[in-house]
Amino acid sequence: MTIKILIFLASVLLFSSCEEKVKPSIIQLPREQIPAQESWNATITFSDSGRIRAILKANHIMVFQEQEVTILNQGFRVDFYNEAGEHTSFLIADSGRVIEKNKNLEAYGNIIAVSNEGTKVETSRLFWDNERGKVRSDAFVKVTSPNEILQGYGFEADQDLKNYVVYRVSGQAKVEEKK
Repeated sequence: MTIKILIFLASVLLFSSCEEKVKPSIIQLPREQIPAQESWNATITFSDSGRIRAILKANHIMVFQEQEVTILNQGFRVDFYNEAGEHTSFLIADSGRVIEKNKNLEAYGNIIAVSNEGTKVETSRLFWDNERGKVRSDAFVKVTSPNEILQGYGFEADQDLKNYVVYRVSGQAKVEEKK
């Protein structure tokens, strides 16, 4: 009788181990949702006529060729350079995208842009016009410079943050009295 029980248990174990394992489901994504290229901890140099305009360092980059857009989705930094090739400012943001046809940058999230002269811009949305070398925002912005602290809704500046305009502004400025 014990032999029959042993044979029964062995056959149960044998057949139960042959059952088909659960296979993971495979989700087919549309082609336009799959990046053509993907990079981690990458550096990209933007240049014009052999002159460096900007250097982008990003944690994660996805290039979508059909949409002609590059997505930066895990934090990035861009260093800007003037016509003489000198570093002028940098920008740090949570995420963004580069429009491939004109190399314009749209940044989102916690954004900080700082010039070499110490002007600091904080906002949640910032756009860099590659051709014009200008930055702008339509969101709330705070600008801190050695002489003033301004805040408002809307902003435009050259990429080195020397000349800027804050729209719908409020703030404080140091005024020097003439003697």
